[in-house]
Parts: sequence; C-alpha cells; structure tokens
Amino acid sequence: MPMTMSEKILARHAGLDAVEAGQLVICDLDLVMANDVTGPPSIKEFEKIGRPVFDANKIALIPDHFQPAKDIKSADLAKIMRDFARKNKIAHYYEQGRVGIEHVILPEFGIVAPGMLIIGADSHTCTYGAVNAFSTGVGTTDLAVGLATGKAWFKVPEAINVHLTGTKPKNICGKDVILTLIGRIGVDGALYKALEFTGAVSELSMTDRLTISNMAIEAGAKAGVFPFDEVAQMYVARRVKKNFEPVAADEDAKYCATVEINLSELKPVVALPHLPENVKPVDELGEIKINQVVIGSCTNGRLEDLGIAAGILRGRKVHPDVRCIIIPGSQEIYKEAVNCHWIDIFIDAGCVVSCPTCGPCLGGYMGILSAGERCVSTTNRNFRGRMGHVDSEVYLASPFVAAASAVLGKIATPDEVIDHED
Repeated sequence: MPMTMSEKILARHAGLDAVEAGQLVICDLDLVMANDVTGPPSIKEFEKIGRPVFDANKIALIPDHFQPAKDIKSADLAKIMRDFARKNKIAHYYEQGRVGIEHVILPEFGIVAPGMLIIGADSHTCTYGAVNAFSTGVGTTDLAVGLATGKAWFKVPEAINVHLTGTKPKNICGKDVILTLIGRIGVDGALYKALEFTGAVSELSMTDRLTISNMAIEAGAKAGVFPFDEVAQMYVARRVKKNFEPVAADEDAKYCATVEINLSELKPVVALPHLPENVKPVDELGEIKINQVVIGSCTNGRLEDLGIAAGILRGRKVHPDVRCIIIPGSQEIYKEAVNCHWIDIFIDAGCVVSCPTCGPCLGGYMGILSAGERCVSTTNRNFRGRMGHVDSEVYLASPFVAAASAVLGKIATPDEVIDHED
C-alpha cells in the first residue's frame, strides 16, 4: 500500500506494515514534551495515574513561556516542573541559563530527529516536521498518559501535498511561504490533516522549514512534514547523535489535495489582525504606522532570522516612535549573535535585546501592547488580545519586513528602506 510520510511514521510506531487515512492506531512515542504552561497540569494528571514515567530519557520539560519567572505564579509553575524533573531524573530538563524556546532548542540540541514520533503539550510541537518527524500538539490528559505509558492514540490524518516550484527570491523567507499558504487555504484549510511539502524544497533553508512547520497548526494541520534531503542531512549530522530512520513518501502516495506554490512569484506579505489567514502583500497595504516590533519566538528566533534583521538594522536607527524587541531563540543563538557583533548592531540601532523566552508572543511579558497600539511581529499568532490589550493589533511578518518596519515606523519592506535613504 503506498503511503505518505506521515502514514509511514505512524505505521512504524504502531507496529503495522501499513496504515491509511482515518484509521485509529496506538503508537509508541519517541519523545513527550511540555512547557511551564502545560507541564504543571499534565503533571497533576499524571500523578493520578500512580505509576512512574515510562522513560526519563524520552521526556523533555522546558519552562520557557514565562521564564525567567516574571512573577510569583510563574515561579511556582517553574518549581513544579523543576521538582518533577529532579524527582524523576528527567534527562531533557532545561531552565534559565541553559534554556531556550522549546521549539528552537529541541532541534538545535539534536533531541528530535528524522522518523521520530513526538507529542507535546503545545500546539507548535508540529515544528519538528521540518526534520522529517511526525510531531503534534496534544492536551494535558493525552500528555499525562504519554508520560506514564509512552503511548498515544492517533487518527491517521489525510495529507495535503504542498508542491513547491520555482526559485526563492531575495527578501523572501519561510515566513512568507507559510503565510501565503495559510492565506490561500485558511486557518481551517488543513483541519486534522498533515501538510507534506514536496518539489523545490531544496530552495528552503532549515530555518525556513522550521518556520513553515511551526505554523502548520495555523492552518489547522495536525503536522507539517518535510522530506529528508541533503539540506536536512547536513543539519542533523552536526546535531543528532542517535540512530534515526528517515521516511520518504511513495511516488503514488494518496493526497486529499494538492496546493501549488511558485516560490518565484512570492512577495513579502503580512497577516493583518486578527487571523493568520488575513494575508496581504506589503505593497498593497498603504501606510500603516506601528508602535512596536518583535523579532524572535519559536517561529523566527533562529540565527538566520537574527542575521536578516541585523543586515537591515546595520548602520540604521529604529524609528523614534517604535520600540523594537529582539529575542534570540536559545542561549547558543544569543552567543553566536554576540560573536557576529549583531547584538552591537541591535543596541546601536536602539533595540532592546532579551534573554531567550516566549515572552510577548502569548502576551506574557517583555512587550505587552496597550490599547490602540500596533505591533509587527515575527511570531505565529495575531488573535485579538494575543499580545496585550484586546484593542491592540498584531501584524505577522518575516524578519525582513519586521526589521524594515522598525526603521521606517510603518509596515515596510527592505527595498523601501533603501529607497527612503536614496
């Protein structure tokens, strides 16, 4: 039976020769993950089961949403995680000073690998599909059962073939690809389906792929899976120290739909409030003045993202009416940005640079918006009230657009920055 990448991973972990869309399966898990928001309630549910964790080496607990602790409540949440990790000798527990944003550090540390099956009590767990894994978010009960048994049930999803063609232009990155896709199919266009990417994937860097897989959930997808090619091989070769078995879709694999995206035709885009599907090209917006820019998050806080921002901000100043916040996704990325002198560029431009944290993405801290304020952000969601007051606005964009907007004080592209100086 021909199978998609998603079907092959689920079949393997269910101990079956083949599976098909709609089939219910119980699978062995390679990794179970939680953060400081979802971890404590999952731990509470786990303790009701009354058995030890299934494998301390296959659990990752990462307090990143409100850390370093912003108040007593967030400190208490982190303590629950810390005490549980120590009691159960959890191998992959990373907190302040050793922590980054969960969906940045797990690929960076080589903890996730091709062919793995991963669940996490966080909707953006789908990020790891970029390395040819099947990873998806679950609720606290399923997470608790996963901690205890190392198993989870799945309804095998149908798959949408996102077929890429053409060549990626300059000033275009993975954020433009995924926003364009979501704008085309909508926030429920892939509901309980897997997005599988084919065609000109070699045009995309691993940073592009991690961004795209991260936002698969914004189209309602269960997972966003990339093939294992030379780009992925080079990425995991330097990081993954364990054996892994990548998967490839069969040539005659069955897809429920195909969406064609010509990379050559892409323009810089933004998602306007208050849904990620509300996507328009920047050159069609007119003048939209802004108050804040956030560059970071599990979507766009990687080294390549910071390099893009540094390239635009070098020798320039953030607009006097704009606050610009830079958040490296991990300690290693922070250190590399220091070595590249990008942190100097950011500070000289008038940005504030934070330690790794989710922070403003979910309206936690480090950049909350007041009523009527507008923010251009490289994060993944722009729901009403997501980053602060319900009457604030968040515009989702690439690091190219975010950095250019910080300079001009309005939503803009790098070309507009150059034209403005000419």
